[in-house]
Amino acid sequence: MQLFYIFVAILMFGILVAIHEFGHFAVAKLCNVRVTEFSIGMGPLLWNFERGETKYSLRALPLGGYCMFDGDEEETRDERSLLSQGFFKQLWILLAGSGMNLLLGFLIMLGLYSSAVGFYTCVLTGLAPEVSSAVSLQAGDEIYRIDGERVYLFSDISLLLSMGDGESYDFVVIRDGEKVTFTDVPLVYQTYSAQDGSTYEGYGIYLGDIEEATVGRVVNTAWNSTLNFARMVKFGFEMLFSGEAGVEDVTGPIGIVDTISQVGTASATVWIALENIAYFTAMLSINLFVMNLLPIPALDGGRILFLVLNAGTMLVFKKKIPERYLNNVTIVGFVLLMGLGILITFKDVFVILQDLLPFLG
Repeated sequence: MQLFYIFVAILMFGILVAIHEFGHFAVAKLCNVRVTEFSIGMGPLLWNFERGETKYSLRALPLGGYCMFDGDEEETRDERSLLSQGFFKQLWILLAGSGMNLLLGFLIMLGLYSSAVGFYTCVLTGLAPEVSSAVSLQAGDEIYRIDGERVYLFSDISLLLSMGDGESYDFVVIRDGEKVTFTDVPLVYQTYSAQDGSTYEGYGIYLGDIEEATVGRVVNTAWNSTLNFARMVKFGFEMLFSGEAGVEDVTGPIGIVDTISQVGTASATVWIALENIAYFTAMLSINLFVMNLLPIPALDGGRILFLVLNAGTMLVFKKKIPERYLNNVTIVGFVLLMGLGILITFKDVFVILQDLLPFLG
């Protein structure tokens, strides 16, 4: 059964790559830009065919792909080449790949939530008796922000509180239809009385109202989940830069495949496993949306940065940056990204082997 989930994980990567490259491809065709090759996968060629002016390829490694445009590396006089297009056409084509990842993540979450009966709200139902009288929150307040971060989902409340100092927080709540701000609200993580008379570890606030899952609510929750996935990437970078996380905490394709196979085998039924994998796929798709738009050479975001820089130099100096310089920077960025990818891959393989040692010994 584990092999089945490994196959599902590899298929998932293929779908994410295909939908990303299809975004570039479809918008390029709409803009009448010539696409010379549309490839799913990297490395050795497995199969290909030509239709019209485009070669369609399937390659051995389902960990990437590309959409090759005419005049992609140097400007030509051909009016259908990518670099012969205006600023906004090029921008639209470059954004389309990540945009499709965003759309896919949203649609997956929409599908997962479509069968929901109700959703937990972010409305306070009360405060534990041990909570300090200095706490200005009250039943009926809808928590909107915690320490400046937007509360998109019910689960965000515990997450954002756990990321604080455990003593005081800044809140923005919606009270009687208006946003009200409270600073330095003293909520301490400790043992409190629960509403049923038992005790629990937490912050002394009671939540638990459920709102009916209307069509509008399902769409809103799916979109908020999408925004939340994107924000998790930001949190990840903040943890890396602060030292709370290191390279050992970063997972590459092999580690993700291993995680998905573990999720699948640990699920009670195949259907539950597929739902969990779909949720994971949505999260990964949104991660790809964000990561590909980072202004790093060799990524879509790097190409968009070069496009903006060229537009600026045209306005100021009436000339573009020579393409050979931009291509050299892109090559350096590609090599660095590949090096990082290889490092992470070796780390993932080492971790998996460590986990297997008890069974092999």
